[in-house]
Amino acid sequence: MITLGIILLIIGFLIKIPVLWTIGIIIAVIGGILLLLGALGHAVGGRAHYY
Repeated sequence: MITLGIILLIIGFLIKIPVLWTIGIIIAVIGGILLLLGALGHAVGGRAHYY
């Protein structure tokens, strides 16, 4: 999810589409939260790791 968020951020920045920029930020933040929870040992959605 973090990779997808970063890709959307780059595409939104280069093509100047603010909606992609916003969605990219949201997806990257959610991916970071899931990564942090997985690293702390909390299983989210039945999975312990999100890569």
